[in-house]
Amino acid sequence: MLRWLIGAVLAIIGLVAIVAVAGYFVLKRDDIPYETLAATYESAASRYAELPGGVRMHYRDEGNPNGPTLVLVHGFSASLQTWEPWVERLGDEYRIVSLDLPGHGLTRAPAGYQPSMEAYTEVVEAFAAAQNLTLFSIGGNSMGGHVSWSYALAHPERVQALILVDSAGWPEQTEGGSEGVDDGPLIFKLLQNPIVGPILRDLDNSQLTRQGLLSSFPARPDLVDDAMVARYVDLSRAPGHRDILLDLITNRAARSFATPERLAQLSAPTLIMHGTDDRLIPVANAQLFKDAISGADLVLFEGVGHVPQEEIPDESAAAAREFLDRVIEGPALATAAE
Repeated sequence: MLRWLIGAVLAIIGLVAIVAVAGYFVLKRDDIPYETLAATYESAASRYAELPGGVRMHYRDEGNPNGPTLVLVHGFSASLQTWEPWVERLGDEYRIVSLDLPGHGLTRAPAGYQPSMEAYTEVVEAFAAAQNLTLFSIGGNSMGGHVSWSYALAHPERVQALILVDSAGWPEQTEGGSEGVDDGPLIFKLLQNPIVGPILRDLDNSQLTRQGLLSSFPARPDLVDDAMVARYVDLSRAPGHRDILLDLITNRAARSFATPERLAQLSAPTLIMHGTDDRLIPVANAQLFKDAISGADLVLFEGVGHVPQEEIPDESAAAAREFLDRVIEGPALATAAE
């Protein structure tokens, strides 16, 4: 009898294992070639820059070509499409350059690329040098905010103004669910698990991605349509992207975080904007940035989540325009108006 029970249990375990393995291969998704992704996600404004180290950066250079330049950096797992609403609203006055970081969008990175805030700061500088961008404003959302303030610290001679939109950077916050925010997206929490993460990386994450996006847009869940979900999922499947994204989320502890002492060195005029209902990065972090950066402006958007540039494009773009018009030298704007 005991032998029969043991045999039955082993048979059940074996059956479960077979079902699990079969399920894995059913849900497993291969990489999507860049050429296939480009056919869907390029625009007429898409350009590519060949940078040192084997990075082929996808970017768009839009708006007023004679206006002051604003470089925009997206957040973790996002892409330059997140800035389209600002391009539409600010492009009459500003030259707007949006870019895809390595591991994101249509930017190609060499095999074995090691992502970090320092690496991203360096790649933004390589891009600026390649495009002869000698003086510009820079803005970033979430992880892109971390890259932006890191860049402003490393290259203050290039930065006219700094815009931080629900910016990452403080150690008590983790993108995708922080110690300060308990209801962050489940997909990020699962990816952080050293056992689950590598398995989940290769599976169909469409539903988890949808849930994560919905948590980022509490005031506008209607924005999270099938096309948005498909874009996030598809672009994450570009060759090498899933490895870079997993590396970023599992090695977050190795990042160079913000401290009051570091940020006190920032000299560029700074605007901080943050949604009060951000479930990924605590709104309290916006006040930390304001307290640490001398003379910084702070704008809070009531009831808004993690991506104000898409959730409330009119209000967030208006705040950016008012700030930039005020802090950028008059001659630059006068030249743009000619």
